Amino acid sequence: MLEGILKLAKMLKDAGCRALYLNGSFICQKRFPGDYDACWDATGVDTEKINPILLDFSDNGLACSRKEFGGDIRPDLATLTESIMPYLTFFQTDKRGHRKGIVKIRLQEDDLE
Repeated sequence: MLEGILKLAKMLKDAGCRALYLNGSFICQKRFPGDYDACWDATGVDTEKINPILLDFSDNGLACSRKEFGGDIRPDLATLTESIMPYLTFFQTDKRGHRKGIVKIRLQEDDLE
């Protein structure tokens, strides 16, 4: 999984992405997580420099992102099909609707958030 996250982070950084957010079993107390969930800050990203599967929101696109990068990956402002909630907001909400933490990886040095 770490190799997939590193490959994803390098590609997104080269495309101008500011941040990658990790969620799912990868960041919880699970001893051996099976995969990870991620979303990326799409602001200012040169989509010509990223793998097109990251913009394919079909079931096939999700399967391809799992195979290529080892995780379920979406842009931060994309929404769940059954909700209008953006992925970044969804990631920060537990099953009971309470706020929770996620991991933010800064990809650009000028990101001062």
